[in-house]
Amino acid sequence: PENIGTSVTWHVAMKRSKRKALPNNKLGRLKEKLEHLKASVRAKVEHPFHVIKNLFRHRKTRYRGLAKNTAQLFTLFAFANLVLAGRRFTITESRSPS
Repeated sequence: PENIGTSVTWHVAMKRSKRKALPNNKLGRLKEKLEHLKASVRAKVEHPFHVIKNLFRHRKTRYRGLAKNTAQLFTLFAFANLVLAGRRFTITESRSPS
């Protein structure tokens, strides 16, 4: 409904069986690289949802009012970003007994 009257180009990743059937020529390798990029974007976008659902156990929709639900989801996504950034930028400190 929101895309009525506009031209939209959807970039959907290929199924695994179609990717494996790509020819081993220059065009096939180029298509494989394009599909890899699409999958990479999808993984980056879906990973915070995975953290919220599995690490924070937020699986059900709770009807507490739109403002409260929105605030809760913003908070959960902020925490998910902190968790993911903490994993990416882990600081290794050598602690010695003082």
